[in-house]
Amino acid sequence: MNLKGQRIKTSEAVSNVSNTTGRVRAATIADRVGPFWTLGVLVLIIAIFGVVTPNFLSQGAWIATTVATTQILILALGQTFVIATGGIDLSVGAVLGMSGMVGGLTMATLMAAGLPSGATIAVGFAAGIAAGTAAGVINGLVITKMKVTPLITTLGMLGIATGVGYLIGGGQQIATIPSDITTIGFTNLFGWIPLPVLVAAVLAVIAWYYLTKTRFGRRALAIGSSAESAKRAGINTDAHLIRIYALAGGLAGVAGMLLVARLSAASPTAGDGSELHSIAAVVIGGTSLFGGRASIAGTVIGAVIIAVLQTGLVVAAVDPFWQYVAIGVVLIVAVWADQQRSKLLARKR
Repeated sequence: MNLKGQRIKTSEAVSNVSNTTGRVRAATIADRVGPFWTLGVLVLIIAIFGVVTPNFLSQGAWIATTVATTQILILALGQTFVIATGGIDLSVGAVLGMSGMVGGLTMATLMAAGLPSGATIAVGFAAGIAAGTAAGVINGLVITKMKVTPLITTLGMLGIATGVGYLIGGGQQIATIPSDITTIGFTNLFGWIPLPVLVAAVLAVIAWYYLTKTRFGRRALAIGSSAESAKRAGINTDAHLIRIYALAGGLAGVAGMLLVARLSAASPTAGDGSELHSIAAVVIGGTSLFGGRASIAGTVIGAVIIAVLQTGLVVAAVDPFWQYVAIGVVLIVAVWADQQRSKLLARKR
């Protein structure tokens, strides 16, 4: 009887070891494949659209996709740092529209005053980016000093920025801006690379450097992993969070002004829905919604995936409202995959 019981215990022990080994292997695979699965998804989506709609591979479709990527990516770069800290910014789309309106009003006022076109555009861009940065600083101050959660704070800022955008233009867009601004929005290098895309690429490289090579990025990840531990390590978490949200707001301002250059007008609704796209791009790219893990390269791929879905569905003559459905589904799947990966890695530890 004792011998039989010992055999059963031994069998259970072997089974537990086997299960543990299997979980460790699965976690190792998840950890290694994680950074590359989004690239595989992107290639698959491009291949599908290329077969279903050959026009998707044309120069026109390429430019449309890259232009769409620009807006999503610039917002997503700031969102990456925010989510890396365990926060979220729902206001970036509204701040984009508000920043564009501030920049548009500034340019319209200076143009009416007779200021040269180049100086008008430069001051307009500066005003728009400053407005976005100010909105981000307010978000950071409310979150850190008033202890309001990022979700509620940025949701409130979404409403505030939307209202301010409408008030600036009286509910209308601002189109009385220098025509020279289209040089920024429509210049295509070598016929294939729009100038705003080059700006977004440079910003992505800078963001990657700061996230991976500097204390700025390491502190953001430390706060996302454990804000309390970060404080004990001597990090001024409040000041750093304010910087992070200021960065997200400033990048929203950049995206807003580049969109003004593309549209030759400022519209308060220009950023509607962009917050969903930026969050989706970040999460699809492998940044954890729970903080502590982030990838700029993944965010770039995630932004391209969202843009490809947008352009591909349009070229395929699919009802544009299906874009929201597709992006929503992709976002849910990405979050689910992130949760499963986190569970596997936790078991491995």
